[in-house]
Formats: sequence, structure tokens, C-alpha cells
Amino acid sequence: MTYFKKIIRFAKPYKRFAILNIIANIFYALFSALSFIALIPMLDVLFEGKEGRENKVIEKPVYTEVSNAKDYFKDYLSYQVNEYAQDDASMALILVISLVIILFFLKNISNYIAMYFITFLRNGVLKDLRNALYKKTIELPLSYYSEKRKGDTIARITSDVLEIQHSFLSILELIVREPLTILFTIGAMLFISWELTIFVFIFIPISGFIISLIGKSLKKKSDRVQQEQGHFLSILEETLGGLKIIKGFNAESIFYSKFKASTLNFYNFSNKLLNRQNLASPASEFLGISVIAVLLWYGGRLVLIDGTLDGSTFIAYMGLAYNILTPAKGISKASYSLKKGNAAAERVLEILETENNIKDQDDAVAKTDFTSELTLENISFKYEKEYVLRNFNVTVKKGTTVALVGQSGSGKSTIANLVTRFYDTNEGEIKIDGVNIKQIQQKSLRNLMGLVTQDSILFNASIKENLKIGQPNATDEELIEALKIANAFDFVNSFPNGIDTNIGDGGGKLSGGQKQRISIARAVLKNPPIMILDEATSALDTESEQLVQKALENMMQNRTSLVIAHRLSTIKNADTIVVMHQGEIVEQGKHDELITSDGIYRKLVEMQSFE
Repeated sequence: MTYFKKIIRFAKPYKRFAILNIIANIFYALFSALSFIALIPMLDVLFEGKEGRENKVIEKPVYTEVSNAKDYFKDYLSYQVNEYAQDDASMALILVISLVIILFFLKNISNYIAMYFITFLRNGVLKDLRNALYKKTIELPLSYYSEKRKGDTIARITSDVLEIQHSFLSILELIVREPLTILFTIGAMLFISWELTIFVFIFIPISGFIISLIGKSLKKKSDRVQQEQGHFLSILEETLGGLKIIKGFNAESIFYSKFKASTLNFYNFSNKLLNRQNLASPASEFLGISVIAVLLWYGGRLVLIDGTLDGSTFIAYMGLAYNILTPAKGISKASYSLKKGNAAAERVLEILETENNIKDQDDAVAKTDFTSELTLENISFKYEKEYVLRNFNVTVKKGTTVALVGQSGSGKSTIANLVTRFYDTNEGEIKIDGVNIKQIQQKSLRNLMGLVTQDSILFNASIKENLKIGQPNATDEELIEALKIANAFDFVNSFPNGIDTNIGDGGGKLSGGQKQRISIARAVLKNPPIMILDEATSALDTESEQLVQKALENMMQNRTSLVIAHRLSTIKNADTIVVMHQGEIVEQGKHDELITSDGIYRKLVEMQSFE
């Protein structure tokens, strides 16, 4: 129940629907019991027959003892039916049948009203739970996803949340209605015959214990099913993302085998889970019928041998006893669903309760301008055990361009991740205008920065919508101006729909150079005082590189820029070039100075020139 309590908090905004559902369920349970009691006078009319009614004189009952309440109720009903029917057997039958129909109608209309209100609660919780999961997903730091499969996260937001709706939220329907139905029915049964009811309830705990044994392993089996579902969704996500490579290397059979193995595991785990779950309903029904059989034997003795119970009352009592079976089965299935839902809730809550280690301090300030410099002081950082940066120091003055160069793995891109606070430093401080970025609100920090990465991350939407991520309120004129600065207006203008052209999944309808220029235009439109370029031209051909480089030069005019470069030809004009090797600064200066010093930078330039 621990997970259930944590999930149920999402129902609080919809408590009015829960209250209305409870009220409707109270009426449902009441009418459910009364509808079977109303069978007694109908059965009396039928059992008495024509001769019995003609020779019987029914007077208004008068009883003084509480112990005679059952007989008083039954005789009073018979008296009222006789008063209205005026000794007409057909009319008496119509009256009692009408009473039964009305009670069953009220029972079912109460059930519909209860289900009507619970629908808003269930779907509301489903909506809010998904929203909370998505919000948490985008709030968690990048480090969280470096160890997680994307497909598994997708599975938690989709299938696991649906499982919670089918299990936990189904219990919300049962938690009031079924127990109340059982309580009202037991009350009516005690009212009719307390001896018979006590006899019945000797056997119910025995059957309940047997049923509970069936569901013990459901949570474990369900957890394995959901984990495997996350696994094959991850394979699917990776396949769609790398389809070009898969086809290019004729690796379809490799990935198909992996997917087939995962779905086979899912098939086997699902079969075990569902077969165990499917055993619940027939087992509980068989045990219930066994209790009914014992009841028939004992109750039959009270009617036929002892004479302490009449036939019509006993039949109505049997109807009430059977009326317990449906809600009892519902509660039994709900207990299995709860065990199954526990596995889904555990996976969902794992995300919701993950501590975000990169968050704003309570006294974090909103910084809206950049006036002097960006400094990195004695920065050391490690992703796991090995340090990728050690005692790194650099200062980027306002209006200047600082370039970071070095071999792959030297820690260049890590600097971009730390400055934008996608990761936090292990040692040292990063400051903007003398203020530690940990004391600046993350939103305002990132508002000061524009980011262009090596991988042009675009979304399946129009060019306009992709650009407006940088500035949601931008006008079309501002979009066009940003495209011109990014050297992208000509090719965008050549499209039939211009800036309203949909660029496909990941910008798949554009070339690499076109995608990169759209990314640059997006950063230009944001118009930040600090620009961070993370190997923005390394994946481009020579012609595209020249176009993109021109766009970058346009963008960096009068801006502070931190450039992580692989192609050294793109950073010749930088104010400062910082050469990195294994996480440390080995050289620093302007291009000409570094060339004459005959160090690592010169060797890198010569290697690229040779290439």
C-alpha cells in the first residue's frame, strides 16, 4: 500500500468527484440489498397460490419486541401489498414485481452516476501523473540520462502509467462500492437470519486465505514484464534513430534478433503473469459457490426440518448471499491488480522521486545582464571516477572570443556542459560578473547564453516553430533577419512554404549545412550576450563549412563567445586560443603566437593542413 498512498495524492484536486462517487455508491449498495429483500413478498404471492390468498386474512401486524423486527417487516410488506391489491392475486404480483424493478433501476442508475464521477477522477489523475512525469523528465540533469535507456523512460510514461490507471485507480471504484455492498448485504442477511449468517462467515476466511496465496508472486512477475517492455521500446527507439547505419551495414538481422529475443521474453513473462492473474476469478468464484453449497445444506435444514425459516425468505437470503460473490470477486481481483500496479508505480515513482542534484539555491538571483567577464577558476570535474578536467582556469572578457582546442577527449565539450550548468563542477567556481553560477537561477543563467552544438537538434515542426524556441514572441520580420545573419534565408525562401515549411523528424528534410544554419539562426534570434559554440562546423563538408563559418562570424559580432573547435581554420581570429590536453591547459595565446611557439597547437594545425 506504500506506493498506492504516494500515487493517491494525485487524486486530491479531484476529491469532489470522489465524494460524489462515494454518495452514489452508498445508494448503489443500499438499493442492491433492498432489491433482494423485495423478492420476499413477491415469492410469498407466488408460493401462496390462488387458494392460499383467497383463504388468508392479512391484518396489520403489531409487534412489541425487537427480536420480532424481521417478522414485522415481512408481514408489514404483505399487509401493504394486500391493501393495494384488494385480494387480487394478479394485482399483488404486479405490485411486488414493480417494486423489484424500481429498486433494481435505482441500483443501476446509482451505479452509472458513481461511474460517471469516477471517470473524471481516473482520467484527471492519469493526466496529472503524465504531466508530472514529463515535467520531471525535462527537469532532471543530463547526467541522469547518460545511464538510462530512452525507451525505458518512454515505457514508464506510457504503459506504466496506464497500468496504474487499470490497477490503482480501479481500486478507487471498488474501495467504497464493493465493501459497502457487502456490508449492506450482510446487514440484510443478519436481519433475516443471524444463525445462518454466522454459519456462512465461518467459511469465508478460509476461502479468503486460499485466494490470497494465488497473488503473492504477481508483483515480481509484473515487474519483469514492465522491465522487458522498456527494453524492447529502447531497441525500437535506437533502431529508428540509427536506421541509416543499420541499413548501411546490413545489420537488420542483428537488430531484428535482439528485438525478437526481447519480445520472446516479454511473451513468456506475460503468459506467466496473466495465467496467474486469470486464476483469480475462477478460484474465487468456485470457493464462493462452495460456500453457497454449504449454505444450501444448512439453510435447507432450517426450512425443511427445524421450520424456523420459511421458503420465500430463504430464497431471498440465498440471493443476498450470492450478491456478496460479485463484490468479493471484485475485491479479490483488485488485490491482484494492486500487486501488479505496485511494480508499475515503483518504476514511475523512481523518476518522480529522483533527486535533482542540479537545482536553484533558495537565495538564487535572477541575472538579466552580462557586463564584464565569464571566469572559470580552478575547475576540476569527473563524470564517474576519472577526472576529465583538472585545475582549469580561463577568463572570457565581454566582447571577446575564446576558443578551446585539443584532441578528442581533452575535455573541451565538458567546459560547455559546465558553463551552461548541465553538470556541476566537483571543484572550483564558474562566475559571471563575479557571481557564482550556482547562485544564479538556472533559467536566467541560460537566458544569457546561446548554444549551437555539433549535432543540429531540430524538431519535427516548421522552420518558424523551430526558430521560435529561441524567442517565442518573435515576429516574422525578426525571424527573417535571424535567417539572413545565419546565411540561411536564401534556401529557406526557396521552399514553397518558406518559414512555414515542415522539416521532418530531426530536420531530416534538410542537409547537414542547412540544419546547422537553422540552429545558428535560432541562437541569433535569442540574441544572448554570451554565445557557446560546441564544434559547430566539425560535421560539415567544406562548402557547407564556409557558409556556416560566415554565419558564425556574423553571429559573433559584438558578442562574447566561447568556441569549442575541432577544425582549427574556424578559430584563427579568436582573441585567445586555449589548447587542452587530457583535461589541462598546455598552451594559451593568439593564433600567430601559438604557431611560432612550435608546440601542440602548431602540430594540430600541421596535421589538419596535411589532411
